[in-house]
Amino acid sequence: QVQLVESGGGLVQAGGSLRLSCAASFRVDAMGWYRQAPGKQRELVATITSGGSTNVADSVKGRFTISLDNTKNTVHLQMNSLKPEDTAVYYCNANVGGLYNAWGQGTQVTVSE
Repeated sequence: QVQLVESGGGLVQAGGSLRLSCAASFRVDAMGWYRQAPGKQRELVATITSGGSTNVADSVKGRFTISLDNTKNTVHLQMNSLKPEDTAVYYCNANVGGLYNAWGQGTQVTVSE
């Protein structure tokens, strides 16, 4: 079972930036970030395959950038121009050979007015 270790997150003012990172214990086929705000369903933020193909939610396109360091099995999410509506718990996800999905423990991102 792949293990995921998340880092980053925290409190930032609107317009600020944060960077999330997630390291997998071994190479996987795809990694990404999802988020869940209070009272809402978990939603996709961005995903990236080991080949570099990305899928980014419209709500963050142009503000968030996902990247993958295959040498370290680590995915990064650079979040710029943050808005209060970006406040949520962000979860790292890894797809392992199309067999199963693994989730990180979640990291809180809070954007103040």
